[in-house]
Amino acid sequence: MIDFNNTQIAFSGKSNNDLLRASLLFSTIASPIIVTIGNFFASIAIKLHIPINWFAKPTLYKQFVGGETIEECVPIVRQLEKYNVKAILDYSVEGGESDSYMEGVLQETLRTVDLAASDPNVPIAVFKPTAFAPGYVLEKASSGLAMNAMEQISIDNFRRRIGILCEHAYKLSVPIMIDAEDVHFQPIIDEVTMQMMEKYNHEKTIVFNTYQMYRTDRLDVLKKDHARAVEKNFFLGAKFVRGAYMERERRHAAKMGYPSPIHPDKRSTDKAYNDALTFSVEHLDKISIFNGTHNEESCHHLMKLMDKHKVAKDDPRIWTSQLYGMSDHISFNMAHGGYNVVKYMPYGPVKSVLPYLVRRAEENTSIAGQTGRELKLIKMERKRRKAKSNS
Repeated sequence: MIDFNNTQIAFSGKSNNDLLRASLLFSTIASPIIVTIGNFFASIAIKLHIPINWFAKPTLYKQFVGGETIEECVPIVRQLEKYNVKAILDYSVEGGESDSYMEGVLQETLRTVDLAASDPNVPIAVFKPTAFAPGYVLEKASSGLAMNAMEQISIDNFRRRIGILCEHAYKLSVPIMIDAEDVHFQPIIDEVTMQMMEKYNHEKTIVFNTYQMYRTDRLDVLKKDHARAVEKNFFLGAKFVRGAYMERERRHAAKMGYPSPIHPDKRSTDKAYNDALTFSVEHLDKISIFNGTHNEESCHHLMKLMDKHKVAKDDPRIWTSQLYGMSDHISFNMAHGGYNVVKYMPYGPVKSVLPYLVRRAEENTSIAGQTGRELKLIKMERKRRKAKSNS
């Protein structure tokens, strides 16, 4: 079994200065007060167009983001390649709702598909569907409410843009993942994604949907989607995550007067996640798995399932992924052990990616043990290196 405490492997690509910077950064974002204050001033700086690159780029940005452009990310992709770790480039700009903005995101995302087709160390593409339609339109379409002419045009363009991306990925034989969003946006996203799977997943898995397993209904949805794949004879692409919008979902449910769609505690979420992995490995003839987690136990669970069902470590139907800049002890040790591992690498201009960076800081603060675990492992590796240099 893979030892996630092997820090020599985990940080083999990090210099002493890299570890020092990461230690200082995680120590800072371990404080909820500092993160809250920092996020407040960051939002003010954006609104007032105050330059913040000088601070953000050498700190949060350098830790969690690949670069401002695809070209800036490529050297990091090459560095990861030395350790059998692959990369997914995620154009992580947020906040625009104009047609010109959405068309710009579409063109940039098409470039990431092109890169994946030409670079063996970038095996998969990804996009956020909320980049292709205003949130209120997605919510209206998901609820089945009547839309006016302009809203209908927005939804038609939403379908068109996703269709262009999936067709391009299909022609280049590049798997492409469609990220999950808020519960009240998800029905229209699921609908379009399943249509794309039915269209393009007949020979192999090209299109992946994302299942946020902190939602109480997702295991049942996975099983229904699998039944549909069997009936319609296509492959189901299933990316699993626990979920990123827990508090927001609970607030929205309370505001709108419906039961919370989120599991009541971490234990039930963990069970749902691992049950989804179990179901998928048991039905690997029709399901391709993308295990997107920072949870060590779920990664061990997947490896045990693969061993039990005699699935090769490098089976192309199974990938494990962590965010760039986090959980290297999982990524690098699994890759060293022969498993398919890919780092989820956001990129984009500093100002446009800042909302993503704010979320990363907040998540590291709120996820129990996440920051403490990073600091503990970094400390272990720095101590190991010091002892080695003194011996």
